[in-house]
Amino acid sequence: MKLSSVHGAWKSHALFGALIGFIALFALHPTLLIHGVGSFAQEIHTFKTMLISILLEALPFLILGVFASSIMHVFIPEAWIRKGIPRNPILGIVMACLLGIVFPICECGLIPVVRRLTAKGMPAYAGVVFILVGPIVNPIVFSSTYLAFRTKPEMVYARMGLAIAIGLLVGLLLYYFLKQSPFRRGKNEPEATPGHSHADGHSHSHSHSGNRWADVFEHAGAEFFDMGKYLIVGSMLAAAIQAYVPRADLVGIGQQEFAAHFFMMGFAFVLSLCSTSDAFVATSFTGTFSTGALLSFLVFGPMLDVKSTLMLLSLFKTRFVLTLAAIIVPAVFVGAWLLGKYYLS
Repeated sequence: MKLSSVHGAWKSHALFGALIGFIALFALHPTLLIHGVGSFAQEIHTFKTMLISILLEALPFLILGVFASSIMHVFIPEAWIRKGIPRNPILGIVMACLLGIVFPICECGLIPVVRRLTAKGMPAYAGVVFILVGPIVNPIVFSSTYLAFRTKPEMVYARMGLAIAIGLLVGLLLYYFLKQSPFRRGKNEPEATPGHSHADGHSHSHSHSGNRWADVFEHAGAEFFDMGKYLIVGSMLAAAIQAYVPRADLVGIGQQEFAAHFFMMGFAFVLSLCSTSDAFVATSFTGTFSTGALLSFLVFGPMLDVKSTLMLLSLFKTRFVLTLAAIIVPAVFVGAWLLGKYYLS
């Protein structure tokens, strides 16, 4: 690993540690920063309460998710996933939609895995569907969403159902209309580094000797630092919006039938949260935004956010990624609006 990459990773981890310490300070000293700030005392108290409550609910599922993903990464051969895709295109698309149930791989790990699988024969349309739907339908995400929306369990089924429906739509469109390879390099070209690459420069390859459980913990630690930063920043932004944006303004946006959906989709795109914990951020907007808008947040974010877009651009041609976004955005909006109006209301 290059020295600059090591320094970059240490800076990133140091920032993550500082944020954890800052939040722990809030938890241990609830009155911190309240005295002497006058009219802002209530807003600061609301911010701290929201931030700590979101993190306390979300972190266990994030930890569970990274460990499940790491166990899959180390112990499950990729050939098993590739062989699980039927040759029949319709069945192949359906199976790709459901692969996340059996192989709960994290978002940042899916794209490198799919790149290797397509290089070994997985159809491109099936790989794309796995990338889009896998982070939503896995059992850990199902459990976290159910816990977050325990008073409204239909939100869980709406999230899973809409994700699968969009996956089927995207898969069928790609199968019938994709005539050229969408990859930046030939799909049969071997990768320079056949491992799981992270945004901070880490790379992990499958180990077939030595202590595999040590590999699991190493991989899980890297995943936790990668995804934990997004969770903390996203939780802070969500708490800040709840605390400092006037309630009337939020309600004004949230009650607009169409604008609320696009606001929450844009919010999900920027936050780049892990799908194992984003439901707890969404619940902080319950009562302000419609259930349909919250559903847009829960489905759009895992499919398309800042982090995944950059990773998609590293694998696929720019035109293909833009085309994919042009399908996903209206599909999520229409699906969430219909479900919000006729199923979740």
